[in-house]
Amino acid sequence: MKIGTLDLGSRPVFLAPMEDVTDIGFRLLCRRMGAAMVYSEFVAADALVRMVNKSLKKLEVCDEERPVAIQIYGKEPEPMAEAARIVVEQAHPDVLDLNFGCPVKKIATKGAGAGMLRNVPKLLEITRAVVDAVGSEVPVTVKTRLGWDKENLIITELAEQLQDCGISALTIHGRTRSQLYSDQADWTLIGEVKRNPRMNIPIIGNGDITSAERAVEAFERYGVDAIMVGRATFGRPWIFREIVEKIHPQTPPVSEGSFVRTDHAIAQHTPLPDGKGQGEGLDWKLDILKEQVLTSVARTNELSGIRHIRRHLAASPLFKGIPDFRQTRIKMLQADTVEELFEVMEHTRELLHRLEDEA
Repeated sequence: MKIGTLDLGSRPVFLAPMEDVTDIGFRLLCRRMGAAMVYSEFVAADALVRMVNKSLKKLEVCDEERPVAIQIYGKEPEPMAEAARIVVEQAHPDVLDLNFGCPVKKIATKGAGAGMLRNVPKLLEITRAVVDAVGSEVPVTVKTRLGWDKENLIITELAEQLQDCGISALTIHGRTRSQLYSDQADWTLIGEVKRNPRMNIPIIGNGDITSAERAVEAFERYGVDAIMVGRATFGRPWIFREIVEKIHPQTPPVSEGSFVRTDHAIAQHTPLPDGKGQGEGLDWKLDILKEQVLTSVARTNELSGIRHIRRHLAASPLFKGIPDFRQTRIKMLQADTVEELFEVMEHTRELLHRLEDEA
């Protein structure tokens, strides 16, 4: 599969753009786990035009995570085109993605994100403006939803219109804006877009890819060119390894000893094991989560890094099945230091091993 001239191989799996989740540390980890391309948190076009430091910081990219896509959102053509120029100049992304799918109230009700689905002429005007501004330098893609609600399922017609604007690929989340993230994603219309003989750009499917089996179904039943994984990565970055090994069993496994090392002072008294010989077992997975903690801390500071990551750890499916886990989860969510958080995680290691022994 290619986006423009960027070759991403057969049946690639992407990390979805997620606010306050897909920072550079998490992107690097998911790339190492097997993600073929990773996406940044979305960045407000207006903030980039005003050169807001917090937004500019989201443009930080390192070579080890490439190929990487930067996603921007906005509701007017001129600021979106200018923001696209800033992104290309500062981050040199492999792909520039336009967010027309964010369902969050503060974004969508103001006309941006999925709110653009209620103003298709403006959505297309923005797309053309961005393609005209940077399309010769970087592939421009779009991520959107099926429509605003079930009475306005517009994606089949919209897909053709977006292709006519010059985009290089289209990602479709199988829900409407009104569904937010409830109910089950409907891939029927995604498959219909892909089967449209007039469509010649890659179609990327998104929504409820929670297992390797669901990933295989997405490719084989709906014929998409690529899939994108979002919330299923919370506390489970190894899902990319599981999917890739299912889809491409001949692919060499992810190195178990390639843990990211950090010289952050907090890490000095909490070194990680090298992971050799642990396979895909719970010890290896827990150590991956501990590495994620250290990476988050190293990029900011101890308290900010812990608060950024602990809610995702607490949601990890690794801990499902542990009896009376509620109190342990609360302790995990209340931890403010690496030492406290790692103490809770080691307790869960003991609980999980005990369950294994009893099984």
